[in-house]
Amino acid sequence: MPTPARPPFAPLLNPVRGYAWGSITAIPALTGTPPTGEPQAELWMGAHPSAPSLRDDGAGADPRPLDRLIAEDPDGELGPDTVKRFGPRLPFLFKVLAADRALSLQVHPTRAQAEAGFAAEEARGIPRDAPRRIFRDRGHKPELICALGDFEALCGFRPAPATAGLLDALAVPLLTPWATALRHRPAEEVLPAMLRHVLEDVRPGPAELATVGAALRRVAAGGGPYAAACAAYARAARDYPGDPGLVAALLLNHVRLGAGQALALDAGVPHAYLHGLGVELMANSDNVLRCGLTAKHIDVDGLLAVTSFRTGEPPVLTASPAAGLPADGSPARGGIEEIFPSPAEEFRLSRLRPTAAPTGIDLAAPQILLCTAGRARLRSAAGHTLDLRPGGSAYLRPTGEPVLLTGAGAELFRATTG
Repeated sequence: MPTPARPPFAPLLNPVRGYAWGSITAIPALTGTPPTGEPQAELWMGAHPSAPSLRDDGAGADPRPLDRLIAEDPDGELGPDTVKRFGPRLPFLFKVLAADRALSLQVHPTRAQAEAGFAAEEARGIPRDAPRRIFRDRGHKPELICALGDFEALCGFRPAPATAGLLDALAVPLLTPWATALRHRPAEEVLPAMLRHVLEDVRPGPAELATVGAALRRVAAGGGPYAAACAAYARAARDYPGDPGLVAALLLNHVRLGAGQALALDAGVPHAYLHGLGVELMANSDNVLRCGLTAKHIDVDGLLAVTSFRTGEPPVLTASPAAGLPADGSPARGGIEEIFPSPAEEFRLSRLRPTAAPTGIDLAAPQILLCTAGRARLRSAAGHTLDLRPGGSAYLRPTGEPVLLTGAGAELFRATTG
């Protein structure tokens, strides 16, 4: 008898990363599993070598790490086009992120900066796992995060007049001179000088930072245009007492997202996620330069070299409808897929809202589907099926054939190449 064709999809068993800033309840609530009592910060979906997903191909075999499966058959798992573009690796990492307190303030390099920095650190003989190591690979790390509910973040430098106004409202001696500087000198000149001042030259002590924290609580309680931002900064000051990166946080836009809204983080943009549950998609790199709210190494020179000091409010993104592919191959009526804009070539994020009528999902590139609400079913041309419930995910190989998706009331997010 001929061997049955292998399904083009298989469920993933995904590792959870327990960083201290993570929520104890949000990821368990999504996946329907009991909380462990410990923070569950990120659910990783992909083939990152430090924590790859396990793919369950069934047929009595043990689930195997996705990175190993890709290494054994890159063309079959990724498709020749993806291998040609990105090499024999999955170029993106997909996550569910659950923040209960602020992540570290951070910036990512451009590809050229990453290649130069990696080569320099290799030449200096710095071990790739050393705490002071910055460039752990040659890649850049654009990111996109989409909120699954109320979500708070810091993103990009606030316009200089607004930052000067906030610093004036705080009325703290440590900060007042910088408010004056922002009113009379170019922000691109003042901001890097201010970061170097607080992170390296002076490093304000616990007493000065406690004064800033008290001022933040005062402004937050008083209402007005800076109240919401100051409340967020005050929580960061409480969670990271004595951290001079608090001053860096004051310079960044405070952003609130609702479910379905997103932020795109390009190279050079300082950012931090503060609170909430979201799906995050990024290029598969570990290159991060930190600027506060962390106990990890901060390379001030490196930070200033890669940071963009442009000011302005970050755009809040929403998804736009894309044409779908019904089961009969005819043009979709309205479609079920909405795509989030992103210039990244390594990834594309979209949201799927299937119906009871089968709709085709093309398999032109490797992809991961994550179910966040309801129940959905995948069906292959050979009749294989896979049901996905909230928190469940599947890896889809690029076989070139459509897979049919149904699931009235379901919501899924789709990660694939850009």
